[in-house]
Amino acid sequence: MRAWWTLTRRELAGFFLSLSGYIIIAAAVFMMGYSFVVLLVKLQQEPTPMPVTEVFYNTQFFWLIVILTTPMITMRLFALEKFSGTFETLMTTPVSDLQVVLAKFTAAMVFYTVMWLPLLPCLFVVQHYTHDPAAFDPGTAASTFLGILLLGSLLISLGCCASALTRSQVIAAMISLAFGAGIFMLAWIADQLPAPVTWQGHVLASFTLFDQMHDFVRGVVDTRPVVLLGSLTLFFLFLTLRVVESRRWK
Repeated sequence: MRAWWTLTRRELAGFFLSLSGYIIIAAAVFMMGYSFVVLLVKLQQEPTPMPVTEVFYNTQFFWLIVILTTPMITMRLFALEKFSGTFETLMTTPVSDLQVVLAKFTAAMVFYTVMWLPLLPCLFVVQHYTHDPAAFDPGTAASTFLGILLLGSLLISLGCCASALTRSQVIAAMISLAFGAGIFMLAWIADQLPAPVTWQGHVLASFTLFDQMHDFVRGVVDTRPVVLLGSLTLFFLFLTLRVVESRRWK
């Protein structure tokens, strides 16, 4: 546990003591802020019958933030270590491969969570200017953040796997972005298909991320997307671990 925590703090320092980390946060905060400016203009200080979180989700900025920022967060995790030559030094220290993978994933998730925290004051601002106290509910905000974290954990685990495959941060980011875009397209295809009648259709229907996230932002927590996203996250972390362990086979 001590080794994992030491590695996690080391990775967090790489995020918060570098300019790139603050650029990522600034870009995400800019998109959040701009999206809420657009919402305030559209609402024109009128009460809204739906939660503010649902109104925000209906904009294109939500998916832009999720899909574009996760590759930038994860691209450096393993690729930078390999490029700088510190990866082999790290792996010769008395830590296990699993601790290294979990520490990098944990640090990326902490940074991802911090990046989304400005969403809360944005929600309060919209609630204030729409003069509708019921538009913002703590339970709805909690379920929204749960959905954001579950979706982010999947994309970050994908990014960890992509970063472990190469020594180039640019290639790692491109692979991660391609994976994220692939999941986005799979969710779009699943959303366009009619009601499933075969087992293949039911499997594809389970990837309707748009409907699942829509439930989260409305305050509805369904265990099925929780299990799905959690299982996929563990699967890609397992693949990352296998990629890291593959250095012993060379």
